[in-house]
Amino acid sequence: MMGFLRKTVLSLICILGMCIAQLAHSQAIKVKQAELERVDSGWLVNANFSIELPAGLENALKKGVTLHFLTEFELTRSRWYWFDEKAVSIQRQVRLSHQPLINQYRVTAGGFTFNAGSLPEALRVAGTVGGWNVIESALISPDKNYEASIRMILDLGKLPKPFQVDALNSKDWALSGEWLRFPFNASMMNVVGRK
Repeated sequence: MMGFLRKTVLSLICILGMCIAQLAHSQAIKVKQAELERVDSGWLVNANFSIELPAGLENALKKGVTLHFLTEFELTRSRWYWFDEKAVSIQRQVRLSHQPLINQYRVTAGGFTFNAGSLPEALRVAGTVGGWNVIESALISPDKNYEASIRMILDLGKLPKPFQVDALNSKDWALSGEWLRFPFNASMMNVVGRK
């Protein structure tokens, strides 16, 4: 009986270790810093993300699969009597593609397009958010305290269907980032959040 129990406990420890390794591997997008900057009509966010592509994603990109990154921003206010109030919830999409004939990478965000000669340069541009209008002054109260949150993830729903199936089964496709959370009050001039 003790031998069976010992094997079961060791098996559970191994499974837990593999899960932790999977989670550590999937955190390949890290937010370096984020800043909320006050303008006349509200607040803009400027942020820098570090993106590391696993080998499977890099190969798919070089073979013509477009990667869609989603930057999410939320502004919430905690309430003791109910769920947190979500004052702002907004998303921004960045597309990264490779053009094999001319061996260039293309980063597209809204109306902005940038061509890069190398993957590290393209990832640096894809991970840079500048002047994104996220908060309108009319949506928030200047005398209340909020929590601002930002993160970037790989949007698996935008991949071609065969790759979506691969994404569910492969750790190379698990690419997400943690939320960076920092306090915010509308009376402040600039707010900076860092990991």
